[in-house]
Amino acid sequence: MANTEQSKKRARQSEARYAVNKARRSRIRTYVRKVEEALASGDADAAAAALKIAQPELARGVTKGVIHKNTASRKVSRLAARVKTLSAAKA
Repeated sequence: MANTEQSKKRARQSEARYAVNKARRSRIRTYVRKVEEALASGDADAAAAALKIAQPELARGVTKGVIHKNTASRKVSRLAARVKTLSAAKA
């Protein structure tokens, strides 16, 4: 357990940051899941719209330090490729 005032404060800050980061990660996963669900249903328009909303959310996660830049880039790239193939299949 923390003994000094500073270590107690750092423990409080750590808990607060953990809660905020957990909420941000959850929010990102929710938006990515919405894209996945739209892809699974085969709705190209809904998938494209969901991706358009998910991209800034992933970018925000990067700027806040919740996820790594390359991770976000990889997720966006893979989702965009799947949306593109779905759209091409419909056309």
